[in-house]
Amino acid sequence: MIKIGRAHSLFYSSFGTQTITKKLLLDKKGILKDKHYDKSIERSVLISSLDSYGLLEKEGIDANYGSLGENLLIDYNPYHLALGSRLKIGSVILEISVYCTLCKSLSKVNNKIPKLLKNDRGIFAKVIQAGSIKVGDDIYLYDAS
Repeated sequence: MIKIGRAHSLFYSSFGTQTITKKLLLDKKGILKDKHYDKSIERSVLISSLDSYGLLEKEGIDANYGSLGENLLIDYNPYHLALGSRLKIGSVILEISVYCTLCKSLSKVNNKIPKLLKNDRGIFAKVIQAGSIKVGDDIYLYDAS
């Protein structure tokens, strides 16, 4: 395993709002308390990078963390990771399962965001090992070899 970064901010969605939290509890169906829990296992956790917010800032767009709908905001850019790559964060193991597609709902934040972040909004992961993730937890990438 190789240390690649840290969990910067954590969120879950419920009742149309994105709630910031210091700790997420996850099982194989997703994030407990999240409105997407047990809906689509392949899309259980949305991981975004601080780099995405940096791209917005460069364009003069002010967006609060959580605006991209992410569950995990990390200080590492994971968008190049291959499907099937595994990350250990806290006591949780996640597997990259789906690349994010263009999301028109981001237009609610700013109408430029969907095109700006077409390939840089985030990636989805499924939970391989249940547990918890806390703000500041180290992120490890399992060696693919």
